[in-house]
Amino acid sequence: MRVAGPAILAEIDEALADYFGEYEVFSSEEMLYVPIEDFNIKFKGFVDAVVKVGDTYHLFDWKTCSWGWDSRSRKKAERLVTYQLTLYKHFFCQKHNIPPESVETHFALLKRTAKKNRVEIFRVTSGPKKIENALKLLYQAIYNISKKVSIKNRLSCTKPFRCKLYKTKHCT
Repeated sequence: MRVAGPAILAEIDEALADYFGEYEVFSSEEMLYVPIEDFNIKFKGFVDAVVKVGDTYHLFDWKTCSWGWDSRSRKKAERLVTYQLTLYKHFFCQKHNIPPESVETHFALLKRTAKKNRVEIFRVTSGPKKIENALKLLYQAIYNISKKVSIKNRLSCTKPFRCKLYKTKHCT
């Protein structure tokens, strides 16, 4: 990024203008430190950029890559990758008391090795059902962590890392 970074940064404003037309920068590196409902902890995250177009807020997560994510890439739709933005939306709305229908989420790919079009922006859906699913996963994770439940690494069961408990009464 030391070499590619300045060229990529120079293209961000133009890419946003091409994508939205007129926009205003609402914030960058916005810290979210918001209480999580029903838990005595806070959600902490940093939204890379928030731009406003009319009455709509657009949350961005920058993703660096070499050439981009092609159409075969599952990252654009992978649940755990997109849930990051979905949770950002939920807690951003709470922090600013903004209705969720006034917020959209986007990835911006920052392509290190591309010679042109180094910034690619695409929208990520984050409707009510997706927010509900992301929160459910978050709540399950918090519960499991608080109860010290861990997930077994089944790759450690067999060669070359054979577990001493493999195929014994203590293997779970």
